[in-house]
Amino acid sequence: MAEHKISPELLTLQKVDQILRENMTLALSDESRRRIIKCREYLDNKMKTQKEPIYGVTTGFGSLCNISISKEELSQLQKNLVMSHACGVGEEVPKEIVRIMLLNKIQSLSYGNSGVQLQTVERLVDFFNNGITPVVYQQGSLGASGDLAPLAHMCLPLLGLGQVDYKGERISGKELNQRFGWQPIELQSKEGLALLNGTQFMSAFAVWCVIKAQKLSDLADQIMAVSLEAFDGRIEPFLDPVHQVRPHKGQIETARRIRELLEGSEIIKQYKQHVQDPYSFRCVPQVHGASKDAIRYVADVVTTEINSATDNPTVFPDLDMVISAGNFHGQPLAVSLDFLAIAVAELGSISERRTYQLIGAKRDLPSFLVAKPGLNSGFMIPQYAAASVVSQSKQLCTPASVDTIDSSQGQEDHVSFGSNAATKLYRVVNNTEKVLAIELFNAAQAFDFRKQKTGLKSSEKIENFVKEYRSHVNFVEVDQVMYELIHKSIDFLRSKE
Repeated sequence: MAEHKISPELLTLQKVDQILRENMTLALSDESRRRIIKCREYLDNKMKTQKEPIYGVTTGFGSLCNISISKEELSQLQKNLVMSHACGVGEEVPKEIVRIMLLNKIQSLSYGNSGVQLQTVERLVDFFNNGITPVVYQQGSLGASGDLAPLAHMCLPLLGLGQVDYKGERISGKELNQRFGWQPIELQSKEGLALLNGTQFMSAFAVWCVIKAQKLSDLADQIMAVSLEAFDGRIEPFLDPVHQVRPHKGQIETARRIRELLEGSEIIKQYKQHVQDPYSFRCVPQVHGASKDAIRYVADVVTTEINSATDNPTVFPDLDMVISAGNFHGQPLAVSLDFLAIAVAELGSISERRTYQLIGAKRDLPSFLVAKPGLNSGFMIPQYAAASVVSQSKQLCTPASVDTIDSSQGQEDHVSFGSNAATKLYRVVNNTEKVLAIELFNAAQAFDFRKQKTGLKSSEKIENFVKEYRSHVNFVEVDQVMYELIHKSIDFLRSKE
């Protein structure tokens, strides 16, 4: 099994994707271990020599920051923090997201600015490598002082508390320790705060959604090319000169991608009776391209975030400084995740409009894409389903980042709600996948009718794509149970991702 070394070097989204897909294990690099140990030793010495209180180290938290804690109670303070902050509710966080949370937290702690013990980070590595998934809930974070509630649930098993999923079982943190022969971690000063402060809940959803959005963006271009051929569309809107005079990067990339997909097509080259195509076809470079640019921007923000120390206070051993500030605040992610939700939803919105055009008995395609409409409803209702999902995504695109609410007796008086931005983005991304699957379901059906009528072929790339799809989803001759085919279409897209 391949291994990834946690180190100060840049962790890319592509690397995270590889770690998850290939089920790689993690290991701390020598440099990361050195930094963690150095920071912990510095903090221990600092506490011995500094008389002034250090927030979160020798004091309470939030609005309790003015209450000093005795040396004898510092460990209990950190344990109390984790227990009292585990207030998550709602749906459980999907296991693949929790694994990214673990990875992101390990990466953040590895920089040596958090003051944690080496054994604490190593136990998190053990969780990841052994497929131990803490049970975490989606609601409870304000996305301000970090993702306090979900990260508390993620870290409870370190103390022998909470619950985990392991090898198909749900067991307690106590049972987990017994099975592995582990002793619960005895948290030292600052450690509970280091574990709970941070944006790893938000950033884990962000990583998953950006990776998925990148793949859906590519699939949207492929599916659109099938729809364009099925609709007997024109190539002119994708020619390069028109995009060079409005040179947005995503727009140029999308037009080039469509041209490459259709290279060698007989259908696209045949004489067209119509002068123009509807916007859902003609403006694909502009719409898909804008989403590409948004995804690229958000990917940069998320990459910066997962390569950052986001807890508080931040410890700088070489500068002899412990600084209480606001790196845990989720606003950079919150704004970006709202932006990404809009961009991904638009891929679904324009996709549904193409589906609508394909079933409208236009350009010699049969009504509702069935040979005998009337007796058969054909593809009437899959479009309804797509429209329903698209409208839900529009409703989910109301930004979370413009909201705020006071907490902790007014000490935390501006919050990001990046947590809510993250969880609703997750739904939007999955919604768009469904809508694109429904478009492909319709597009392949219309594509087969187009080929039957003209006897012409599309490009090799499109022919192969549709052929592969047909090995999963059959042509619909007469009415049948459609949801089964839609679900197969969704599964096909996931296999292509």
